[in-house]
Amino acid sequence: MPYLEALIAGALVGVAYVLVRVESPAPPPVALAGLLGMLLGQAVLETL
Repeated sequence: MPYLEALIAGALVGVAYVLVRVESPAPPPVALAGLLGMLLGQAVLETL
């Protein structure tokens, strides 16, 4: 369920960026690397 909530929150923020016509704060590859890092960190902490 937390993944679904995170996906919905991300989609809402994306819509807000489009409505306000603001550029993404990070280039897509950098943003994706950051998201991957957060997921990996969460997975590591859950296994401990």
